[in-house]
Amino acid sequence: MLKRTTLAAALALGFATLSTGALAKEGGDQYPNGAETFMSGAIPPAGTYFINYAGYYSGTLKDNSGNTVRLPNTKGNLQDVKVSAWFDALRLVHVTGIKLLGADWTVHAILPIVHQNFDLPPLGGSKTTTGIGDLTLNPIILGWHFPNLHVTAGLDINLPTGNWDRTDPRKSLGANYYSFEPILAVSYLADNGFEASTKLMYNIKTKNTDSNYQSGDEFHADYLLGYRNNGWAYGLGGYFLKQTTDDTLNGRSVGLNGNKGQVLAFGPHVQYMGKNGDQFIFQWQHETAVKNRFEGDKVWFKYIHRF
Repeated sequence: MLKRTTLAAALALGFATLSTGALAKEGGDQYPNGAETFMSGAIPPAGTYFINYAGYYSGTLKDNSGNTVRLPNTKGNLQDVKVSAWFDALRLVHVTGIKLLGADWTVHAILPIVHQNFDLPPLGGSKTTTGIGDLTLNPIILGWHFPNLHVTAGLDINLPTGNWDRTDPRKSLGANYYSFEPILAVSYLADNGFEASTKLMYNIKTKNTDSNYQSGDEFHADYLLGYRNNGWAYGLGGYFLKQTTDDTLNGRSVGLNGNKGQVLAFGPHVQYMGKNGDQFIFQWQHETAVKNRFEGDKVWFKYIHRF
């Protein structure tokens, strides 16, 4: 078995846990990339909403050049590093009905539940773990509405509530650090039903004090181009992520190019709104142009209900 420090350096090419339904290396993605596509910039009317994100992800680790990472197993044979997971993220949104700076004031919380299988050859193969991931809170989300334009801004706070194992990353479902994420989301809905939406985010991470690993900050965005008609909506959407600062271990840059990750995902999206206002959304997102992360496919179902 590799020593812990050697293993950490090898996995710095894409060291991973799964959080809020999205795959993340250490310094991970506590936000489920691609979660908010249709009308991501619009705050709904005052009330309390339950949103459920359920789905499946499977991927293979890529290096700084986009090639598949292969690590030796306990017998010395090279194998791919793979992860797969079923996830169910539970989100509660409350639109207060109070105006701040001319905007609708909203709060929310997201708690992910994950069933993950992580195949890491140096540690003897795959291991399956089930539990909660990292909790997301946001006490101030502000949404402005214009005839064809909707704009939302906020600051998500991600808390290290998920399990993290220093000796075996296959058991980890959380990132073991706090992060702060400014958000700006914009949706344009034309009178003819054409929609263009994006949610822009910048993730700022604190250090994992148990490993002394500082993950780099990341810019990322969800997006969608679509068309809405008679309760149905169709579109092409996905997400983009680009790491902007280096990962460091004990103050020194890790891996090639600071282990900076990137990914572009795209795929078909379909939405149906029932007569009672409930929304049903299906999304498939295929990842490409991946560096220092897992590359795969994410399929998920999103349900929105107003109490």
